[in-house]
Amino acid sequence: MTNDRMPDIVPVLSRGKHRNPRKGACFMEFASLLAGERWSDHPDCTHPLLAAVARDVNDHLGDEARRQIAPLVPEVIGLNLRDPSIDALLAREVALAALPIASADRQWVAAVGLLHCERVLNKLEGRAADHVSDRVEAALAAVPHARDWARGFYGVGFGRVKKFGSRGAPTIVHAAVADIAETSEGDADQQLVDLLRRSIADCATWMRRTSTVADEHLHETRRLTGSQHTGGQARR
Repeated sequence: MTNDRMPDIVPVLSRGKHRNPRKGACFMEFASLLAGERWSDHPDCTHPLLAAVARDVNDHLGDEARRQIAPLVPEVIGLNLRDPSIDALLAREVALAALPIASADRQWVAAVGLLHCERVLNKLEGRAADHVSDRVEAALAAVPHARDWARGFYGVGFGRVKKFGSRGAPTIVHAAVADIAETSEGDADQQLVDLLRRSIADCATWMRRTSTVADEHLHETRRLTGSQHTGGQARR
């Protein structure tokens, strides 16, 4: 359930966890505030893996670039359908974004992550365990050294499908966001902003839902999150 009034404090987005809105907020802490939940960077209003993407992007962005994601905060509220396929779909998209730009050694990790996502989706959707979708096959073909290593590594077994949502998927996402942040040449911030924007849009499509910020508050939340300040500030 979302709050029936707007927050008195509009926190400024910054890295890490914060004790209260006056100290600032990470992306998901701000979402918890707008949703009327207990102050937390792991609020119930957002799917855990999407929240993980948002936290990682928030923490890797520079201060100026972080302003660009503030207007997206209301959009994650209500995107919380707990379907195991969403973990695999989202982790796959994030790994696909990282694979072509990661350094050679990091591409191995992204490739293993992609095969793990495929295995989970195959299990959930009733396909042969070794099936690889056309998109993933094409992405792996562009980095044959990583593809061949990942297939050899994955052949000995990797993780359990039942633990994927709580272990495998967050690990894939965390590594992929770090890859983009550390190996992109000059445009890492923009790539991370675009990644978060796509991830939110993808989840909205998969869940067939949009933000559950109350209609009467949506314009106001977008106005507030679109104009970040230099410090926590009370509403006038």
